[in-house]
Amino acid sequence: MILRSKPSFKDIIFAINGSILPRIAWHLVAMTVLSVIAIFAAREHPGIFARISAIPFTLTGIALSVFMSFRNNACYARWWEGRVLWGELIIACRSFARQTAALGDDDRRFLLHRLCAFTAGLVARLRGEDEPAAIRRWHDTDVDAQSPNPTNDVLDGIGRHCLALVREHRIGEIHYSVLEGQLAALAKVQGGCERIALTPVPFAYSLLLHRTALVFCLMLPFALAGSLDWWTLLPVLLVAYTFFGLEALGHQLEDPFGLDPNALPLEAMQRTVEREMLSVLGHADLPEPILPRDNVLR
Repeated sequence: MILRSKPSFKDIIFAINGSILPRIAWHLVAMTVLSVIAIFAAREHPGIFARISAIPFTLTGIALSVFMSFRNNACYARWWEGRVLWGELIIACRSFARQTAALGDDDRRFLLHRLCAFTAGLVARLRGEDEPAAIRRWHDTDVDAQSPNPTNDVLDGIGRHCLALVREHRIGEIHYSVLEGQLAALAKVQGGCERIALTPVPFAYSLLLHRTALVFCLMLPFALAGSLDWWTLLPVLLVAYTFFGLEALGHQLEDPFGLDPNALPLEAMQRTVEREMLSVLGHADLPEPILPRDNVLR
């Protein structure tokens, strides 16, 4: 996730880091070349584009802008829902840790280390990384690499341990139900994240938008070259930057758990859980918090 303050006038003019420009630079280069070709064609053959009116582009541009805003709103809603779910995960972990205060040191260490394993496994699962390896950092027993859902297996193990505490009369049934409620909240978070990760924006919806924006930007220089000459570059590049930039930004927000600069900082939130669980256990030497590098928090 990009962390920067409100852009100043200097940032608006010169900032590259944190903008979508690096992702669409080649698109803009291609539009510049196409505009120059259209300008030279209009100069060599005056009136060749006279029948291409700018009015249809005005109407199409308005409709395309509305359509693109709907898609970007849908993509941002996915991004924000992912952030809300991870906020609920952190809250559930804190609550679970607080509710284990009456347990012995060994039981508490077992349970809170498993919460760290669950968080690490969920990050790896959402990013397509080695899920069992991530869990083993906190899990002192073998992880079934053949399991379809090792992260959920960690929750099952926590639940079984809590149930064993009830059977051994070390906690009461009410205490168990409170702990189970937090485990259910964590399972709900995992299910919500998997729903977002495994259900992309419909392909036909995105394809229609991409094609329309591409055709619009490719045709625009030929509608303007005859009347604007070299000034054609200004509106063409402005429109291309807006449309291609919104399309690229929507693509990044569509997958909030990826590794793009605008994705959620899962590693930083995972480290937050680890630091707080270890602090509850009395560890003084905590892992360092993950800080932004080049204004990007991972």
